[in-house]
Amino acid sequence: MSRWEPDARGRLERAAMDLYSERGFERTTVTEIARCAGLTERTFFRHFADKREVLFAGASTLQDLFVDTLAGVPESAAPIDAVAAALDAAAAVFQGRHEHARQRQMIIVANAELQERELIKLARLSTAIAETLRLRGVPDPAASLAAEAGIAVFKVAFERWIGGTGRPDMPQLIRESLDELKAVTAGR
Repeated sequence: MSRWEPDARGRLERAAMDLYSERGFERTTVTEIARCAGLTERTFFRHFADKREVLFAGASTLQDLFVDTLAGVPESAAPIDAVAAALDAAAAVFQGRHEHARQRQMIIVANAELQERELIKLARLSTAIAETLRLRGVPDPAASLAAEAGIAVFKVAFERWIGGTGRPDMPQLIRESLDELKAVTAGR
């Protein structure tokens, strides 16, 4: 094992994803992940708190992107249109990452603990969006409804995206899902 090679975090992520896919999340240890990446356990724990964090490390970055984008939308925008702008910004993050996202989702779906963690992530994201809308002057229940609707649109678009070939792309699927939501709420 060499003392230093570049991209330790990326190597750990790739090794973990491969092992989770081959053996399952439950049967994969941190020791095996580190060994597969050519690193030590100590290095693993410098980058991740535990083996779940390999799958959820980007959650705070995604939340920050949603909140920052939402905060920058003109005040005149309707709450759902402001959320749509945040959804578009988030969708751009997924460009070129279809296979990784699909693999990650398959790992999560195969484990109840990880499914619960994913739901908690989405609930926190909804709470952050609603709070940002409230700071923009959107009263409740409109802020909470727009946030939850945004998360629903995101989930539906994401599931369609990973279930397919990556085409159409995530931004297009988000726009289509948002249009569907608007059609449903308009009674069409």
